[in-house]
Amino acid sequence: MRGSIEGLTSAYPLADAMPAVYADDLLMRGFAGGLDALLAPLVGVLDNLDAYFRPGVAPADFVDFLGSWVGVEAGMVADEFRREAVATAVAVHQRRGTRAGLAAAVRLAFGVEPEITESGATVWSARPLGPFPGSPRAQLAVALRVPDPSSVDVARLAAVVAASRPAHLPYTVAVLRKEPQ
Repeated sequence: MRGSIEGLTSAYPLADAMPAVYADDLLMRGFAGGLDALLAPLVGVLDNLDAYFRPGVAPADFVDFLGSWVGVEAGMVADEFRREAVATAVAVHQRRGTRAGLAAAVRLAFGVEPEITESGATVWSARPLGPFPGSPRAQLAVALRVPDPSSVDVARLAAVVAASRPAHLPYTVAVLRKEPQ
């Protein structure tokens, strides 16, 4: 968390800007020095305000705040991927409800590429009344293959899939052991 930083001085000391009548007064110089210590973190934030809105360099707690603006819930994304999730949130939201969007959301949450099986398909035919593609029963299955399945929270995986899948599609999730190659 941000707070006062030991030894941080103001880039614009108030004592240097005081009128000459107060410049020699030790009480006024001390008062101005106290205000400098109080205002130095604020001036530092304002001088670097643009960096606060770039997830790659913003303070960690501010990244969570930015995430709340763009719909990235702190518990839904792994800590090591939070900055990337906030930076790419618009692109992920644009693909929400698609296979690519679901894969991106799961990858950001768990750091693993998911195996996605879906029942739908598309096809084009010059003849009418052709066979429908895919399966008549709508379904979505998402599986993660990891070395230790007990390390993955299945409820969190289900929540990520529920938030990123097409709204009408029932789904199942599974966490499977990744076989060593």
